[in-house]
Amino acid sequence: MLTYPRIDPVAVSLGPLHVRWYGLMYLIGFCAAWILGRLRAGRPGSGWTGLQVDDLVTYSVLGVVVGGRVGYVLFYDLPGLLADPLSVFMVWQGGMSFHGGFLGMLAVFWYLGKKTGKGFWGVADFTAPLIAPGILAGRIGNFINGELWGKVSDVPWAMVFPDPRAGLQPRHPSQLYEAGLEGLALFLLVWFYSARPRKTGAVSGMFCLWYGIFRFSLEFVRLPDPQLGYLAFGWLTMGQILSVPVMAMGVWLLWLRTVPAPAGRPIPGGAE
Repeated sequence: MLTYPRIDPVAVSLGPLHVRWYGLMYLIGFCAAWILGRLRAGRPGSGWTGLQVDDLVTYSVLGVVVGGRVGYVLFYDLPGLLADPLSVFMVWQGGMSFHGGFLGMLAVFWYLGKKTGKGFWGVADFTAPLIAPGILAGRIGNFINGELWGKVSDVPWAMVFPDPRAGLQPRHPSQLYEAGLEGLALFLLVWFYSARPRKTGAVSGMFCLWYGIFRFSLEFVRLPDPQLGYLAFGWLTMGQILSVPVMAMGVWLLWLRTVPAPAGRPIPGGAE
């Protein structure tokens, strides 16, 4: 069993102002996306300018934060929202959903696709390789907060988390598993896949497919949110349910972009 490294969730205190590591992780994620976006824009023939990357990251902040918070209260805490509609604004109490942020990003892709003339998939394919570092940073933030721990386990790297709700039993550090797979591994997969020219939608499909696979699989060792618990069969979680359409979108995009269309029936969205 490993010792959980107790880290103060508050990184910096300036009088009444407390800057938390979790918030800094969001900042790190967006900064990483901006740097990587600038690198992608600098590739010959990218069709993107530095200013367009700046706009993309700015709108993405809004899409992720608003979508993530609204998605959390709708998917994971609907009774709490109905009891107190203003709870959607209480971000200091925690609660962000990747799948909600994902929907927020889809809205950003649509808006910028119209604004820049690049189309929905043009923006989505450019953005897909920039997302995973933010997931990695966010999961590290979860680990520092000692939240979203895994099931009880006797693996040598199991940890006892300080939250009383976790008990004194060693558990899977599922936040680190997610950081490694949904963050680092997903980034490497999508980044190197996007290094070569791909048909429209293929890079987005690669991201969706592997994020869904990683998230669905890791839910088996991560405890579900206590207010929901398991939804069916003693193992099905909300995270798994929400990951199924993401995986399906990935499969559809990759299949659509690799299987030739019948004569006279062009592939929707075009294929470069």
